[in-house]
Amino acid sequence: MPVPSTARPSGRTGALSREIAVTEQFGDPSAASGYASAYDGWTPAARYFRSRLHAVGQSLDSCPGGDLLDAGCGPGMLVRHLLDTRPGDFRITACDRSHGMIGAAARRVGGAGGVGLAVARIEDLPFADGSFDVVLATGVLEYVDTRRALRELARVARPDGLVVVTMLNPRSPYRLFEWCVHWPALRALGRVERLLGVPAHRRHGAGRSGIRAVGPRRLRTLLRDAALCPEDVVFYDLTAWVPPLDKAVRRRFRQWHSHPEPTVSRGRRSWLGSGYLVAARRASGDA
Repeated sequence: MPVPSTARPSGRTGALSREIAVTEQFGDPSAASGYASAYDGWTPAARYFRSRLHAVGQSLDSCPGGDLLDAGCGPGMLVRHLLDTRPGDFRITACDRSHGMIGAAARRVGGAGGVGLAVARIEDLPFADGSFDVVLATGVLEYVDTRRALRELARVARPDGLVVVTMLNPRSPYRLFEWCVHWPALRALGRVERLLGVPAHRRHGAGRSGIRAVGPRRLRTLLRDAALCPEDVVFYDLTAWVPPLDKAVRRRFRQWHSHPEPTVSRGRRSWLGSGYLVAARRASGDA
């Protein structure tokens, strides 16, 4: 599957480069506020987040409640959403590798009762086996060792517990164009601007992402290897518009903000989804 070379490190050097890229994005405490603000307003990132939030909500519709873990919670936007839309249904624990993100999450939660926050990596969760009825990992698997992360998510889920994960869709028109055309073009333009003496703060560019996305078939295989049984696949943020055209289009057509339902699909429009969600169950025979 064609993805940018920076998204597919190989070997020890590649793994180290990926770790550095991810740490640079999310390790700085100031990154937490920037990450959250990117999902506000009418930007492509805002539409992506709102569509993903809708898909996650659908997966939780049949869940009556219980102990819930948000692994890789970022600045706590999903936690805040659950507190607002499902008050009292879940006893929520949230963790993230970044101290800055956990600090932002604490401010966003605002001292709500029943929410526990911890600094922890998804590949090494500090929770006992079978601790949670629901385990969520949204927007995180692309940046970590997916196989190890899924094994940890399965370990902390109770038998027959619900595990919901998301992944960028590497075969969508949006991601293919973004990774293989748009980002390389921005980097090339930045190099030309540097030769022309353009000040650094005015140059174009695209930072190294550390992303390593896999397709739905591969992710389902990894879930089964971790003793998780996939039940549902939902594609979200359906769009045929590629960057930078998507910015203008999404600001002009704003129905997605209040009605995200058309931005998700399980059917023939799924290939347009820039991300996808898989809902799975922990095999009941694995204690």
